[in-house]
Amino acid sequence: MVVPLMNHHIKSLGASHTVAGIIGSLYGIMQLFSSTFVGCWSDIVGRRYSLLACILLSALGYFLLGTSTTVFLFAISRVPVGIFKHTLSISKALLSDLVSKRDRPLVMGRFNAASSVGFILGPVVGGYLTELEDGFYQTSFICASIFLLNAGLVWMLPWSEENTGNREHQQGSNGSVKANCDLHPKSATNGAVASDSLFQSPWIQVATVLKRIKGIACSDLWDIFLVRLLMSVAILLYYSNFSLALEERFGVKPLFAGYLMSYSSALGVLAGCLLGPITRLYQHNTYRILLHSSTLTCTLILLYASALSIWMVILSSTFLAFSTTIGRTCIIDLELTIGGNEASGTLLGVGQSVTSVGRIVAPLLSGISQEFSPCGPPSLGVGLALVAILIMNANKQKYCSHGNVKLKNQ
Repeated sequence: MVVPLMNHHIKSLGASHTVAGIIGSLYGIMQLFSSTFVGCWSDIVGRRYSLLACILLSALGYFLLGTSTTVFLFAISRVPVGIFKHTLSISKALLSDLVSKRDRPLVMGRFNAASSVGFILGPVVGGYLTELEDGFYQTSFICASIFLLNAGLVWMLPWSEENTGNREHQQGSNGSVKANCDLHPKSATNGAVASDSLFQSPWIQVATVLKRIKGIACSDLWDIFLVRLLMSVAILLYYSNFSLALEERFGVKPLFAGYLMSYSSALGVLAGCLLGPITRLYQHNTYRILLHSSTLTCTLILLYASALSIWMVILSSTFLAFSTTIGRTCIIDLELTIGGNEASGTLLGVGQSVTSVGRIVAPLLSGISQEFSPCGPPSLGVGLALVAILIMNANKQKYCSHGNVKLKNQ
């Protein structure tokens, strides 16, 4: 609801384009460095307390945003949100704790579909509210209230701090966790019992976080994160100048490009719901799904870059919505499968940091490549996607094996 309105609001406060850009970049940088630490912290203190802390502090940030009448207050309001708004990552880590490896892609796909619905409806609701008097401030307060409602829902969940080693026997006939079972953080292996870790000295918690991050950095997971980075940058390059390129190449108005992107987002929701049949078709081989979806993504970006008519663009956008949604879900599942569920929060946090690096690098690469041609960014994206596919092929044996990669601190 809020993000599409923020640039307009900060300019109404008297900020220049440069100041608005700096504040936006600082938010991205905070997200880049905090996602790994917050994800690792959730492994230590438990999902419940870390999720509650992130939700409440994000609510504080949006409440401050609703009171921001100066550029300085606006910048201050972005600090707690930039550091602690990692609720999606922690929720995914919680889901990975609750479900079996076999059902994880299906559940993650449904979770991503629900998130995509929010991204579709949010801008519409925010755009309507901002038409009212003091609409931006009302929207910010409503957003903060929704975060508080989420905090209440998290608090009411039937949490249990008992450790479980295996939840396979609790799966129902459809593969989902039974509705009446408690939420058991799967932390027996790494000793992250929330009731003990929560009251540890902050310095002990920081030291444990740094030790876990070092373990991830020294592990043999660099290729998975590199694949994620390359594919993220490739997709971001595809969208970087989408509206401008369509106007220059086919004379299409920006409004049509907006409709096309909304259409792709809606298809992304459908793709998330289709992950169950797809994983069964591939016999739950996440590596093959990721390889094939990445190959399809690369082919579709190439089709878009070489399109001779707007219908080819529509065709590539249609299938790209499916391949990118499936690829995002599968790369997360592969990270957790290879790295192990014991450090799921840390792995997802590092993955978010990698994606943040892509968001920083992609605009620069897009600007340079656009100097040569409107098709420069997607063409460069094709090259990066090809490199990612080659890396996956070179490491096929590791991805297909069932053993976890040992972290240095294990």
